[in-house]
Amino acid sequence: MLTTTHTNHDCAMSAATPSPKNERDAPPPRSGARQAYPLLAIGVLALSSCGTLPAAPPPAALPVAGAAPPSAAALASQVTVRGAQGVLSEAAQARAIEQMTDQGRGDRAAHHLAVLAAQGNTDLYRGNAARLLVDGPATFAAMKAAINAARHRVLLESYIFEDTGIAAEIGRMLIAKVEQGLSVALLYDAVGSIGSDPQFFDALRARGVLVCAFNPVNPVQRLGYWGINHRNHRKVLVADSDVAFTGGINISQVYSSGSGGSGSKGSSLFGKSAKAGKNGDALSEGWRDTQIELKGPVVAALAMTFGQTWREQGCKGELRAAPVPRQATAGDRIVKILPSHPTAGKNRIYTTLLAAIGAAQHSVHLTMAYFAPGPEMLAALQAAARRGVKVVMVLPGQSDFALVLHAGRSYYGELLAAGVEIHELARAVLHAKTAVIDGVFSTVGSSNMDWRSFVDNSELDAVVLGADFGAEMEAMFARDRAASPRIEAAAFADRPWRDRVMELLGRAAERWL
Repeated sequence: MLTTTHTNHDCAMSAATPSPKNERDAPPPRSGARQAYPLLAIGVLALSSCGTLPAAPPPAALPVAGAAPPSAAALASQVTVRGAQGVLSEAAQARAIEQMTDQGRGDRAAHHLAVLAAQGNTDLYRGNAARLLVDGPATFAAMKAAINAARHRVLLESYIFEDTGIAAEIGRMLIAKVEQGLSVALLYDAVGSIGSDPQFFDALRARGVLVCAFNPVNPVQRLGYWGINHRNHRKVLVADSDVAFTGGINISQVYSSGSGGSGSKGSSLFGKSAKAGKNGDALSEGWRDTQIELKGPVVAALAMTFGQTWREQGCKGELRAAPVPRQATAGDRIVKILPSHPTAGKNRIYTTLLAAIGAAQHSVHLTMAYFAPGPEMLAALQAAARRGVKVVMVLPGQSDFALVLHAGRSYYGELLAAGVEIHELARAVLHAKTAVIDGVFSTVGSSNMDWRSFVDNSELDAVVLGADFGAEMEAMFARDRAASPRIEAAAFADRPWRDRVMELLGRAAERWL
């Protein structure tokens, strides 16, 4: 089993307020929230290192790469597979696993399922449909359609929920659903949404929407629920029991257009990041991000995580019970939901990804918005490349927070020397957080590969097993890689001295970014 050292929550509560990152993508404050913004600057440099990253899984705990994968029957005895009616019989679980392996690359899929089981990640959901949504326009269209179709309840959770543009439109839709008799609950992060006018949320409350701020900035706003360094970075929408969404996309105007344009004029290979842009610039809109739409029994798991957070935060208002799903089985995908919480004792997102990379046999393809991996993840990526696994990463070529960009680049020399292939997206601000390993283990979620995601935030990722969905992920990754110039070792070694200085500063500060 894996071991981990979790963050000291009491220390985190006394730490300085983080910037409205993780994303560092919060928009500039509007007049209604400007008075709160000075709180964000208090004591940033005094933020102490309170948490540590989890330990790497011991090799003995993982299936041996290259060994014959376990049979479906053997795997069924190690995991719990749920369907629309609850836990399946062991024979039905074995059939579900066989169906997954019949998609192709069956040995790889069985291998990675065994890796999950070895870590205790045994709770899976079968009978789901999973659809990739690339960028804001496609995501918001699907989310609005789901809200419109809801007949019982809507649960919406977002790190950033703005008060204008797409957020205002969705706010009006939520009010309309309340007027139709639905139960509607909105959970937003108090720091991530600090640029939004509090009156916007008050107006939603006045019209019947249940609204709750996660860990308010003002400790007296909701006594007993204040952990200023603990942020809720999840992005979840659940409509009835039929459809749910998660991924990296906030309810923000930066996603107002797709990322397929020519990109910002501020894009560069090394040492620069785009400056805060005017309308039409990459920092203002057209961010590159990924969301996943899920249908089937896994929707209940996402609703359950929402309800747990709602209750733990002491949010006012009872959530309506889940309705019966209109369709018991929506597809043939096997999905696992990985929530993380800084006081949980083990960050399952971090350890699961670390183990999957450690067990990779053929390929590791990562797309990460914010990259500051720490020593264990760095070692796992290097080791995979050195044993012949094709490790390719698409990382930002421009960022809304330059120091994070440089922190990530401070690892390039070590990664390139090990044989890792690195690309930087040129056309837009990269905000996606996805992975596809061996073409069968896919993740889409809110968690970046950095300290704040792995130590301080509540995050949520979806894991989809199987070659069919893996092929869709690989195709999406190939498109991003094609739009991302490759970082060549010789060019990187010849970068200016000022870039090296910034990288040193970024590496030194990465724990607090």
